[in-house]
Amino acid sequence: MPAPDARGASLRSALALAARRAENNSAVVIRFFSSLLVSYGPSQAYRWKITATYVDKILKGAQPKALPVQQPTEFELVINLKTAKALGLTIPQTLLLRANEVIQ
Repeated sequence: MPAPDARGASLRSALALAARRAENNSAVVIRFFSSLLVSYGPSQAYRWKITATYVDKILKGAQPKALPVQQPTEFELVINLKTAKALGLTIPQTLLLRANEVIQ
């Protein structure tokens, strides 16, 4: 999937529209695809926090190659009910209760 930049935004929209037209129940692991049915992945707040930590260490003189790779520990589930309705799907209440965000 395209990166979150200006060029990728129009491509993401086109991919989301194509998936809906093809009745492809799409799920992604990057939050930027809010028009798709489900998004599950590291929370945006967590990603920004980790990025700030790395930038702080580098600005204080740490060598980037010496910094450890960190695995995400905070995840979020986003469900888009508008897309589910357009696809004729009913999302189980148990799944909706587990979601961090439900897009109406």
